[in-house]
Amino acid sequence: MKIKYLLFFLFAVVLLTPSVAQLHGFVRGVNLSDTLALNGAKIKLLHAKKATFSDSEGKFELYLGKRFPDTLVILSTGYRPDTILLSEKDRFGAISIVLFSDQLQPEVLVERKAGNGTMKISIAQVERISNGELRRAACCNLSESFETNASVDVNLTDAVSGARKIQLLGLDGVYTQFQLENVAFLRGLETAFGMQSFSGIWLDGIQISKGTGSVVNGHESMAGLINLSVKNPFEADRFLVNVYGNRFGRGEMNSILSHKLNERWATTLLLNGAMNQTVIDENRDGFLDLPQFKNVSALNKWQFNGEKMEAQFSVYGYYDDRFAGQSPFSPALFPFHMALTNQHLEATAKTGFFGSHPGESLGIINHVKVHRTGGYFGGNSIGGQRISSGEEKRYYVSINYDRSSTDGKHTLKSGVSATLLDITQQAGISILQRKELTSGPFAEYALLLNRLSIQSGVRLDYHSLFGWFFVPRIHAKYALTPKTDLRLTGGKGWRVPNFLIENNSLMASNKFWVLPLEGVLPEISWNVGGSIASEFQLFNRKATLTLDGYFTWFERQLNIDRDVSQVAIVFSYIENQSTALACQAEIDWTLSKQFSVRGAYKFLSVQSIYDVTMQQQTMIPTHRLLLTTSWTSKNKRLQADLTANIVGPMRMPHNHAATGMEFSPWYPYLFGQVSYQWKYIKAYIGIENILNVKQTNPIISAQDPQDSSFDATMVWGPITGINVYGGITYNLKQKKS
Repeated sequence: MKIKYLLFFLFAVVLLTPSVAQLHGFVRGVNLSDTLALNGAKIKLLHAKKATFSDSEGKFELYLGKRFPDTLVILSTGYRPDTILLSEKDRFGAISIVLFSDQLQPEVLVERKAGNGTMKISIAQVERISNGELRRAACCNLSESFETNASVDVNLTDAVSGARKIQLLGLDGVYTQFQLENVAFLRGLETAFGMQSFSGIWLDGIQISKGTGSVVNGHESMAGLINLSVKNPFEADRFLVNVYGNRFGRGEMNSILSHKLNERWATTLLLNGAMNQTVIDENRDGFLDLPQFKNVSALNKWQFNGEKMEAQFSVYGYYDDRFAGQSPFSPALFPFHMALTNQHLEATAKTGFFGSHPGESLGIINHVKVHRTGGYFGGNSIGGQRISSGEEKRYYVSINYDRSSTDGKHTLKSGVSATLLDITQQAGISILQRKELTSGPFAEYALLLNRLSIQSGVRLDYHSLFGWFFVPRIHAKYALTPKTDLRLTGGKGWRVPNFLIENNSLMASNKFWVLPLEGVLPEISWNVGGSIASEFQLFNRKATLTLDGYFTWFERQLNIDRDVSQVAIVFSYIENQSTALACQAEIDWTLSKQFSVRGAYKFLSVQSIYDVTMQQQTMIPTHRLLLTTSWTSKNKRLQADLTANIVGPMRMPHNHAATGMEFSPWYPYLFGQVSYQWKYIKAYIGIENILNVKQTNPIISAQDPQDSSFDATMVWGPITGINVYGGITYNLKQKKS
């Protein structure tokens, strides 16, 4: 009770304390021989038309305007100017600015960290898929938003359900920590179909971090972290409606409605509806190539920007119903089918209080989620009708305290978090149920020097079933030159697998499941890696080359062996014998203001014990290439994009003689899109799988689903041919304040 009254008192004090948004900062200059504080540097806001000058120690204070985003311009004689885009999140922040001498080449060394309103040198390697890049994707859900990104792969799990999964660093998506604005997302029972129920049109951007992320974000980022940013209610489209359709009969509608109630309150309502009831069987194997489905989803977000306090409240939910299998369906003649429904509801409340010290803040996050799934696979004489169901209830709370020094060199983040989980999952006759509490403190310190930046942190997590876990992580960045950065990272991660539901696509076969005798045990991994990024001139045009490599090894991993038996899939825990090596080279080349090119090559070696032998994991391509180009007309109205993915061979399970192959073949996957923008209307048309590449017979023994060899999980490539799609978007922007 005392805590409740204390929080209420703090809340009241903060609301009643008058203040105005103020930015504090420190300006330094780097020349050929030294780094020094810049006296008399001019700092001005373009929209607010306010300006100030730094003092003899490089310090400055500047009162912000009411209009965001705004551009901060920093000028100093003998140094190259710099610009920083400020948003609502940067209110009451502290920034550290570095200007380079005219004799050196410039580089922006600051990056806004979401959620704490501070500006820092980017230490970890972070890729961002911008809103403009998302519009190049072939619409419309989250699983289709990574098509032009080289780091994240999205693949079908089977040829029946239509479920998709991601891969990062060659590891299954369950090892990547998904977050929705820094709150856990797509975890547990929603793993299989959650991505297809969230619209990419709702997003302002996606941030991708490889390797172990910040300890502040949690303990589950074993391969990386993907954070989704929903459009800010103050900046989102006042009204947007998008209508989409393709040749396979899929129709989709997205809408955005935003309203500013006043200068402090704003809200946005995001809606999505999609369906496909068309019967498609292009290879005439008697099975639907695409599931029939109906999906509706909605997200409502409220935001409050006070003088000393900010708050966000959001509610998100969806309903997904899908049916697939033999067509026409008949319980007697054509028995194999799949029917699944997913119901999801979650709510989040985030409050932030800004202290009197520049860069000081206290954040509180409350999150609750309920998810239910139910359905079945099969209906044949071998395994009968196998149930796929579950229920998950999750509550999460986090308290975070941040403080930065006035000069921006030192930042301390600390806090405590707790997750209460009640989950039940069933696959066939196997049922797992557990209740758990995971809680513990964390702390992270960042040191930002002129060329070297270090971020180190630790978590101490207590799990009510498995005890204590110590999680250390460290990230470092060193500026080799003003245009070349070296980054290194290392750390530990762990998770408790929900392996029945996470692998429910494997029920699209007649193989029995052999579950581990130990039941559920936590998976534990270590990851080390690094990258080097350099900006240079290629034929007198700006280009950026990025090379990175990451190595992951597991102290304990849940191994899914599809090689050891022709009639069974064996689940077991492997200790200190599972590894993953991921190397990538990527080049971005801006040929002109209108034309850009990106190319990437990725090598993956993911090894574990399969059929008592160390081997490459199945269904993981060793090689992958990406080439994407974009052209925009001079008036910015017409845009054309073309992307090519070339996927290398994947190892197929040994005990599947019916596939007739040890490795899948190389194959190209091309798609392109052309769009035209009028004042309020944008129309687009595109083609997917331009070369009409497809896996002819993705289902083994499709003619006899009662046979023990029946298997719809051996998918290595597209199962549908060329697809033509189109859409139209009507958009009204927010009125300028």
